[in-house]
Amino acid sequence: MQRVVITGMGIYSVIGKNLTEVRESLYAGKSGVIFDPRRKEMGFRSALTGMVDRPQLKGVLDRRLRVGLPVHGEYAYISTLEALQNANIDQTFLDNREIGILFGNDSSAVPVVESVDILRQKKDTMMIGSGYIFQSMNSTISMNLSVIFRLKGINFTISGACASGSHAIGIGYLLIKQGLQDIIICGGAQEINAESTASFDALNAFSIRESEPAKASRPFDRDRDGLVPSGGAGTVILESYESAMRRGATIYGEVIGYGFSSNGEHISMPNVDGPVKAMQKALSDAGIRSHEIDYINAHATSTPAGDSNEAKSIDAVFGSSKPLVSSTKSMTGHEMWMGGASEVIYSTLMMNHSFVAPNINLENVDEFTAILNIATQTTPMEIRAFLSNSFGFGGTNSSLIIRKM
Repeated sequence: MQRVVITGMGIYSVIGKNLTEVRESLYAGKSGVIFDPRRKEMGFRSALTGMVDRPQLKGVLDRRLRVGLPVHGEYAYISTLEALQNANIDQTFLDNREIGILFGNDSSAVPVVESVDILRQKKDTMMIGSGYIFQSMNSTISMNLSVIFRLKGINFTISGACASGSHAIGIGYLLIKQGLQDIIICGGAQEINAESTASFDALNAFSIRESEPAKASRPFDRDRDGLVPSGGAGTVILESYESAMRRGATIYGEVIGYGFSSNGEHISMPNVDGPVKAMQKALSDAGIRSHEIDYINAHATSTPAGDSNEAKSIDAVFGSSKPLVSSTKSMTGHEMWMGGASEVIYSTLMMNHSFVAPNINLENVDEFTAILNIATQTTPMEIRAFLSNSFGFGGTNSSLIIRKM
């Protein structure tokens, strides 16, 4: 069995367009949530969202490579560029080795909407153009990036709802652990647009605290009223320890545990037992005990039922040790398909800079969240190992454990 380490990271987030900006935002407890007037004009119940500028890739990436990229593919290209640079991997290295890609992604709404609009208006499929098919597939990220970076290893997309990015890292970890690949580019990407979240808004799942956007996402707070949709992209370079040592790579952390489960119940309502099983499996895979986890980056999205059930599940596994807990979604909103990957990056940045980011907007805990040891302010501390939770529709659960080396 191979040891699996993180040798590169890249991020394009609503709280920063690179690792430095993101680390500073995490430390400062800075929110990336805004009010989007267009959503209100379109008839949204909630116009709140995370927001990030669209990357300008003209002159950076050849047009024939840009044409198949949806906007969240552009986010993923930027985060992957940074991750490769962070890992000291250039195109020559990629060309001469078998390197894979696994990305978490579960939608690509705008290309679908736009191509159907063209068809309805023009009554001619030839007017749609060649790019939309590649932009609209769920596999659009791994498909495009594998071509752009000329990758020759494992290549597919993980679609696991809001656990997609986490499962991508987990599957990458298992493949490297088994000796089937030396290096895999793993990550998650989420589009930020009204079209992708309109049906989600119809579930009444979003916060309507529109007068105070930065205070709308409030995981674990008694007065939380729903999540805030968000997005961007995050990329981690997973590598076997032997490969990292051979090339003198910087190691940011070691992936030591991956746990997963399915709730087997309601399609959108989380339970307690499923997350408990995922966390227990991660601990068992890592070969450590609950008291050896110093920090938990909770999935907590700021929904009443979700936060309460996660609090109960964390207490069931970690009640005796009570590690520090925070949800970075309090700053970013819910990054959905991206979140499982970005939250590993956020937590790894904290681990390498010895602090825990605050769970902002937590003013009053309720009877369930009060049982947790929640960080309400930036807390300097040595993190030896952390656990990151990601849960999704359909009851899919993923827990990852990363330790410092």
